[in-house]
Order: sequence, then C-alpha cells, then structure tokens
Amino acid sequence: MLEGKAVVRETDMPEAMQNHCLELAYQALDLHEVCDRQAIAHYIKQKFDEAYGPAWHCVVGVDFGSCITHLCGNFIFFRVETMEFLVFKDGKDLTESKEEAIGVLQGAGKVDS
Repeated sequence: MLEGKAVVRETDMPEAMQNHCLELAYQALDLHEVCDRQAIAHYIKQKFDEAYGPAWHCVVGVDFGSCITHLCGNFIFFRVETMEFLVFKDGKDLTESKEEAIGVLQGAGKVDS
C-alpha cells in the first residue's frame, strides 16, 4: 500500500467528485497489490461508473503519456507517491435507447427504413 498524500496535478472536476476519486484510489490501494495496476484501475472505473454513470476510464501507472478527449468537468490527473492516476469520462452518458439513436439517424437520412 502507498501511504503518501495524493497530489492533484490537473483537474476540472467539482471538488466533491475529486475527493471521491482520491478516496477510491486509497481504497483500491488498500484492496490490491501496488503492482496490480489493472485491478486498481478497474476498481476505480467500476465505482465511478456506479456513482456517475457509464463511460469512465481509468489509467494507473508510474510513467505513461496520454492524449485524451473528455467531457468538461470529468477529468482528474493525480499521483500518490510514485503511482499516477488518470480518471476521465468520455462520450455520452449512453442513456438514450437504441430506438432513439436510430430515430436520430433516420431523421438525418443516414438509416434506410
């Protein structure tokens, strides 16, 4: 387990969501071995999907680069000691039904009936 204080390097999340993310990171580090970065990332992603809807992504590692697109207000990049965490939401909430999506495409002339 890493016990250092989390340092937020970049974010546009509301403060309450940031605090929730940091709390989940500490929980994940308590539950999983530090070397099991995939399990740590999966835990945070799953909890964020449950709390804030689907389409969350989480990257955990010690040295990585990224170039992402995210929804405004849904991004945080922080570290705990040497471990870095990137959590963001991408795309739609995926709440529209298949019929609604097809209806939009038909209205735009993109789907043949």
